[in-house]
Amino acid sequence: MFDSGATVAAALEAGDADLDGAQRQPNGVDLTVGEVFEQTTPGRIGRDGKRVGEREPVPTEDGAYRLEPGTYVVRYGEPVRIPDGRIGFVLPRSTLLRNSCTLDTAVWDAGYEGVGEGRLDAGHAIEIEPGARIAQLVLAEADHDGTYEGAYQEENL
Repeated sequence: MFDSGATVAAALEAGDADLDGAQRQPNGVDLTVGEVFEQTTPGRIGRDGKRVGEREPVPTEDGAYRLEPGTYVVRYGEPVRIPDGRIGFVLPRSTLLRNSCTLDTAVWDAGYEGVGEGRLDAGHAIEIEPGARIAQLVLAEADHDGTYEGAYQEENL
């Protein structure tokens, strides 16, 4: 069962997120654009380790990211804290989809804390302002053994 938007907002605010009223939705909380990056070097995923490729920030022009079709990394604007007994999913807002763009984010395990990132695929040129709402975080009840203690714990905090 998924949590209410009020419950998700309370979890984020307990982790120091500063949400405005427009971000609270009936079934989750909207996440905003904190920063956009282009990956410039290859990453690596091996059996014994991983490496994230180098990135360059995308500059804003006249107060907006002007993105040509392609793949970008977006860092959300809010710190997230996934409570015990919950699992987090981030989904694109419908306006992003209606503009030929999508967003992919991995599962956020119980205990994860950080300012997460996702892959933004722009299928068509788009302008996105920093602070614009582009995704929705939802939390669902989940059994788990332990909590997240991986390499991305406390990322971008």
